[in-house]
Amino acid sequence: MTPVMLLAADLAAEKKSAEVTDWAARAGWLVGLALFVALVYWLMREGWKWRGTLQGDIPELPSAPDDLGPARLGMSGRYHGSTTAGQWLDRIVAHGLGTRSRAELTLTDAGLDVVRPGAADFFVPAAALREARLDKGIAGKVLTEGGLLVVTWAHGDRLIDSGFRSDHAAEHNEWVAAINSMIKTNSTEGAER
Repeated sequence: MTPVMLLAADLAAEKKSAEVTDWAARAGWLVGLALFVALVYWLMREGWKWRGTLQGDIPELPSAPDDLGPARLGMSGRYHGSTTAGQWLDRIVAHGLGTRSRAELTLTDAGLDVVRPGAADFFVPAAALREARLDKGIAGKVLTEGGLLVVTWAHGDRLIDSGFRSDHAAEHNEWVAAINSMIKTNSTEGAER
């Protein structure tokens, strides 16, 4: 016999049928993985609820007055969340402030009205406004430098940073200037009284 024939004979002798898939083991792994994902989701939800409980000392959010007056500025975009001022990862979830959503902002002499479809609306009175600035991140959302309008306001005994991104990012500078000039005007009027 030639070497080619010996090789062919060896290959023919070694042929076996393919291993049969063990469906019970595969199904067990899939069920285990699904249970693990469900457990992680449940733990995340419980953590979110616990954070809301810890922030229970935050008073109810003010609602907009019936007569806001004429609008200084208007903006549509996204609300990315609120945090404790100066701590961009300490998300506030109480009273729906942790829910990201679309948002319509209106700045008037009375304050900042935030309308959020599908989430709780809130109003920031002009006297509660402290600062407006451009930033790059808030509550786990990171954008390009200056891609986020962050408004700092007082609520109860806390200072809160709320982050917004306009559909037209070029509007951010105008908003920062308008809010900060409004704050300066309110603070000088308060000092004169």
